[in-house]
Amino acid sequence: MTEQTIPEPVAAFIEAVNRHDESAFLDAFTEGGAVDDWGRVFTGREQIKGWSDNEFIGAQGTLAVEEVAAEDGTVTVIGDWRSTHANGRSKFVFDVDGDRITTMTIREG
Repeated sequence: MTEQTIPEPVAAFIEAVNRHDESAFLDAFTEGGAVDDWGRVFTGREQIKGWSDNEFIGAQGTLAVEEVAAEDGTVTVIGDWRSTHANGRSKFVFDVDGDRITTMTIREG
């Protein structure tokens, strides 16, 4: 695989996730930001934190990026997700507004 540049703010977001930095993870989202995890949608900081405590940051998750694509405010990252909750190749689609994430959608990679 060739080295790929991950656009901001997604690059900083992935770095925050991989170091289990909950504050930086939550701050990356807009006020009305949302996570769509296989059709389960968590909107706003409180709901995202509740989900993340069990399944993302709280599960010591890390993402090894394998593929990146960016187009018109959307960044798609495919990689190997490892955590105490779930493991496997996953696709993360980020909708971005300026320097914040509006939606992170997680599906099978």
